[in-house]
Amino acid sequence: MRVKPEISAPPPAAAEPNARTFLVAGQRLVAPRIAPGLHLVATPIGHLGDITLRALETLAGADLIACEDTRITHRLLERYSISARLKPYHEHNAAQARPKLLEMLAQGQSVALVSDAGTPLISDPGYKLVREVYAAGHQVIGLPGASAVLVALSLAGLPTDRFFFDGFLPSKQGARRARLGELAAIDATLVLFEAGSRIQNSVHDLADLLGATREAAICRELTKLHQEVRRATLAELAAQADTMETRGEFVVVIAPPDPASRVMSDDDLDRWLSEALTRHSVKDAVAQAVELSGRHKREIYARALELSRQREADDGED
Repeated sequence: MRVKPEISAPPPAAAEPNARTFLVAGQRLVAPRIAPGLHLVATPIGHLGDITLRALETLAGADLIACEDTRITHRLLERYSISARLKPYHEHNAAQARPKLLEMLAQGQSVALVSDAGTPLISDPGYKLVREVYAAGHQVIGLPGASAVLVALSLAGLPTDRFFFDGFLPSKQGARRARLGELAAIDATLVLFEAGSRIQNSVHDLADLLGATREAAICRELTKLHQEVRRATLAELAAQADTMETRGEFVVVIAPPDPASRVMSDDDLDRWLSEALTRHSVKDAVAQAVELSGRHKREIYARALELSRQREADDGED
């Protein structure tokens, strides 16, 4: 019988003179200086253990970490014993901060860009920095990792072959309902972010404008200790809204419209037209309703005129 020779593990690489380190499972690992350029690093969305080894090595080896909130990023770095230089980069200071970051890149340095949670550039202004970095001829490197959108999709139990992400809905009800009217006919699973202070009102609007029988999942505090996923029809979720826990961050996932129910009902059409006529002319409201409702233009036009006359009459009485 042939005996296989033992293969010993290679000795640990010698640390570079100015190398940084990070701590994983009680072991301190060396993070060599990373390549010049902008590194987009995904960070945990709740559980600090949800970070890749590559992300830790990049954060420890970067010349600078650009982050939304230095306090939040500092907590992550502290967990893994990373000492790094932090600089705020968010929507309020981006115009002033971008030239300084570009200057660093021009000098051959490395910048890691992180958001407070999840993958950078998803519902944050980082794309403007990426665009200018490309324009200046510097390298952009993306590191995959945690994403609230993908975690919610995997938990929702709804179709994932096609999905449409629309970020945060407008905070004011009129604008929110108008946006939902535009989203109603999209033939894909919808993924939305929502704040706890608005989730109850938003669920009622979702049931009104997307259809009470559409399946949905409300995902709260994803990957955190008190993670919660509620799955039901929009009507059932709206009925539960008043008892819903509102603390935390929410991702709402809504199934595509049922092909059999894509023709808008009379009540839904009236409700949609009434909203649209407060912002658009009859002509524009009708054009949009034709696309969304699956009904004939002549029928919609007649109904829009009737609703417009009723509104004018009500205004005249006031």
